[in-house]
Amino acid sequence: MPHLEIEGALQGEGLRVAIAVARFNSFITDRLLAGALDGLRRHGVAEDDVTVVRVPGSWELPVTVKALAESSKYDAIISLGAVIRGDTPHFDYVAGEAAKGVGQVMVSTGVPVAFGVLTTNTLEQAIDRAGAKSGNKGFDAATTVIEMVSVLRQIRGK
Repeated sequence: MPHLEIEGALQGEGLRVAIAVARFNSFITDRLLAGALDGLRRHGVAEDDVTVVRVPGSWELPVTVKALAESSKYDAIISLGAVIRGDTPHFDYVAGEAAKGVGQVMVSTGVPVAFGVLTTNTLEQAIDRAGAKSGNKGFDAATTVIEMVSVLRQIRGK
């Protein structure tokens, strides 16, 4: 029996994208941002259609992503940060609340948001995911939002 199958395209022409990036651990988040910008550019998103918003840390990402989504100025949002485990439970609170908050914004607003916040046990793991051995999760976040805009537009009939 034939069926309808929806799959997103990686064509970013005309998309307006905001990137919320944490300054904390900037030696990692700057690499993630460079990867995200490269991913958007390589898939046709114009530089003038990208807005970068810098916030103190990953804890501040959910409220920032919410404001961006509610502004109706952006087709998609990328959140970027790096939370590296230390000797206290601070990691668990920040990583968990950042993930939960960003996820809630996406579900409540319907605006696709990529969660490009690294949550690693070590600095080496963060470096690997910010452009070394494991690729660049910022680049991956860029392709994710482009694809999700395409998927949602097809579902919504736009």
